[in-house]
Formats: sequence, C-alpha cells, structure tokens
Amino acid sequence: MMKLTAGALVAYAALGGTAAMAQTELTMWYHGAGNEVELTLINQLIDDFNASQSDWSVSIESFPQESYNDSVVAAALAGNLPDIIDVDGPVMPNWAWSGYMQPLTIDESLIEDFLPGTKGIWDGQLYSIGLWDAAVALVTRQSTLDALGLRTPTLEEPWNLEEFMAALEAAKASGDYEYAFDPGMAWTGEWYPYAFSPFLQSFGGDLVDRSTYQSADGVLNGEAAIAFGEWWQSLFAEGYAPGTSQDPADRDTGLIDGKYAFSWNGNWAALGALAAHEDTLFLPAPDFGNGSVIGAASWQFGISSTSEHPEGAAAFIEFALQDEYLAAFSNGIGLIPATPSAAAMTENYAEGGAMSVFFDLSAEQALVRPVTPGYVVAAKVFEKALADIANGADVIDTLDAAVDEIDADIESNSGYGH
Repeated sequence: MMKLTAGALVAYAALGGTAAMAQTELTMWYHGAGNEVELTLINQLIDDFNASQSDWSVSIESFPQESYNDSVVAAALAGNLPDIIDVDGPVMPNWAWSGYMQPLTIDESLIEDFLPGTKGIWDGQLYSIGLWDAAVALVTRQSTLDALGLRTPTLEEPWNLEEFMAALEAAKASGDYEYAFDPGMAWTGEWYPYAFSPFLQSFGGDLVDRSTYQSADGVLNGEAAIAFGEWWQSLFAEGYAPGTSQDPADRDTGLIDGKYAFSWNGNWAALGALAAHEDTLFLPAPDFGNGSVIGAASWQFGISSTSEHPEGAAAFIEFALQDEYLAAFSNGIGLIPATPSAAAMTENYAEGGAMSVFFDLSAEQALVRPVTPGYVVAAKVFEKALADIANGADVIDTLDAAVDEIDADIESNSGYGH
C-alpha cells in the first residue's frame, strides 16, 4: 500500500489531484455515542489513518451503546451493514455464526503480545481484536480496611468466602455505611453476566457446560450453582447490598460518598475513584472455592461480511493496533491497554501506576464468557434469573427454569454449530 506523507499530499494536490478523490470510502459503526472523550479519541484515530495513506478514507457513525447491538442486527437483516463494526467480545461468536462478520485477515504477529481477552476467536479463526480489555475489582479504601481491622487481600492470597463475608459483616456492624457491598444492581444488560457470572464460576458453576456447549444442565443448576444462588440471595435478604431498585446515582458515586464500604466495579470507573480518594484500593476477586475469577473481553473491531473492501477495513484495524492509540484510549477513559508496551506508555498502567493492578487482574484472573453463539440468549436468561433471585424467588426453581430456557434455545438452533 502506498504511503503519502503530509508533504506528498500537498504536492499531489498541487498537481491537480486531491487526496479525497484517490481514497475509497469505508464506513464504520461505533458504540460510543454520548461519550465525548471516547469519540474524540476514535475520531483522532480515524483522522490519523485517513491522512496516513491515499487508498482509504474511513467515516464513522456512532450509536448509543444501549441500542448499538440491535442496530447492527437490524442492519444485517436488511443488508445494510457498514465495512467496519465494533462488537462486544462475547457477542462476536453469535454475529460470526449468523453471518454478520467475516474472519479478520490481519498480520497476527501484530497481536502476539495482546491480552488474551482482546482476541475474538470463533471456530478457530480470528474475527475481531480489541484495543483494550476491561477488568473488575473489589474497590474500597485503605482507611476502610484499617477501620474495620481487615487484611488486605492480594492476587496471591485473595479473600476466601469466609473472609469476604466477615468483611461485609464488619462493615454492616459498624453502622458507618448504608450498605456494606455495592455489586452494581442499578446496571442491567451485559453487566450481569460480565460482573456476576464470575462469582458463579468461582463457586464451581457456569452459564453452560463448556465441554460441549450443548447444555446448561448441571452447571447452572447443580450443587455449586445452588450454593452460589443461595449466597447471592443472602446479600440482599440480609441487608448487605442494595437490590434491583438501587438508585443509579448511588451506583455512580456511592463508594466515593461513603455510602458503601466495598464496590464491585470496573477499571473504567477507577479514575474517578482515585481522584476522589488517594487511598482507593482495587482488590482481587474473592475465591469462593474454585479460584478467583473476573470477566474478560471488551469491545473489539471486526469486518462485516458484506464489506466490499475487507482489505481496506483490515488496513484500518492494523493501523489502530499501534501502542500510541492503545495508550491514548487508556489515558483518556481508563481502559486497560492491550499490550505491556502500551501499558508502559500510560500514566496509570505503567509499573507502579495507580491502576496497574488491573492489568495484572486481567492477565491472571480473567475468564472469557462462554464462546458460543448461544451466549446472547444465555446472558439474558442469566440476568433475569439473578434479578429474580435477588428479589426473593426460589433459588432452585429459578435456576432450573433458566437451564430449561437455555437448553431449549440451543436445541432450536441445532447446537449452534458446535
């Protein structure tokens, strides 16, 4: 591909041409409408790519995250997909299986050092790649641990179930907080499987049996899952955590304002917590018996199946993989850079940085959500089941019903190609 410097572009225009005439337009859809910082970053990336060469020109259309997936599905059914799409990592297998996306043919040596959760692989092929990952931590303050007389857990020695519940009990008994623990019940949708299925997995269960991907029976309603469900329900029944009617404003600032002793939250919220309290801590997930687990895979770039210019779309995605852009997104919105070299370029994720622990959490504790086209259904079933259990529904009946619904969906889709 021919590269033109800024000077060469000027010379080209002086000879009677324009860069725009030489460039083929590529369309791109993005999920970040409403986030001014994120849109500034993605637009800068696009401007840099467009100015870096004379073959392609990317134009972007942004959608609110809440409606983005539905917009892509509707466009796919109507045959109106753009060239480049971004896709939430766990959703990608469904879009690939449904024929919305094509394999991503980039130089894979460029992503050798990328965090595992950033690589979207389905049926043995790469379909998408992310510039960042996301990780969840148990957020608190050192002063809170000190006041409650609690040990500071580490990656090597996280709290176990007994220690975690003792910490919540100590916070509740102190009378200093409205609630001991904020799991984030005001957030809905993908937050539930992303944030809460790791608790289930740490108990020893899962959303679906990953050995075959043909059933949820035994993993979502077995003994481990029932133990998880009973523990989950106890958080709300015994007053440790706010329930499904939590005020979204409290979710955003409750820990900062001192309403909650502990919060289950992601690296994207870490900058605000650090700005409010210098002694903010990001602790590893508790080990409920089968290891400490957090979610993995965030938004990623891929190419639609209908793109007439996949080589141009791949050129843009390769361009975006440069460390300077990974670092820029991290510095702007607190995301985890995809590579160690990019992390070293950032203020917060470089060695000794205030948020460097999230890179370690992502590398050591992260587990991708089930890699199956059926995930998009299982995720919604799981969300409803956990909300119902939090609101007092019978644990065993609710989990059995969730298994029946997931298994019926798998069967009606002929096993989703597994």
